[in-house]
Amino acid sequence: MKEKLKVLKILHIALCVGMVLAYVVIGDLKSLAFLELPELNTEAIVYICIPIAAIFVGNFLFRSQVDKIDRKKNLEDKIPFYQSAALLRWAILEGAAFIILFIKPDLIILGIFIIAYMIFLHPTEAKIKQDLRHTGR
Repeated sequence: MKEKLKVLKILHIALCVGMVLAYVVIGDLKSLAFLELPELNTEAIVYICIPIAAIFVGNFLFRSQVDKIDRKKNLEDKIPFYQSAALLRWAILEGAAFIILFIKPDLIILGIFIIAYMIFLHPTEAKIKQDLRHTGR
């Protein structure tokens, strides 16, 4: 369990660090201008929906993948399925963060919120056991 958890933690850290570095380099976070929200118009509303949709879709797909794991398997056998589900959720969040960074950099604060949420999703043994406790079949 420890070795598989270590791999998942390394993947999570690498994704988070990559996003943070991209935001620092490309997003020009040196000035605090990113903290000012631009004027919200109908176009901006669409981009505000991206992080919300990414969180809901990512969590829905994660939960549906975890629910498909066979209950009869032991914890060690469930971990690869859990890794796939976690990577799917993280990929959706990462994609949403990069869409905002490249397409609508005026709303970079939303991407920062996505990164903060993704950091909050760091894998721990307790979280994995809790998520896998209620698996489906």
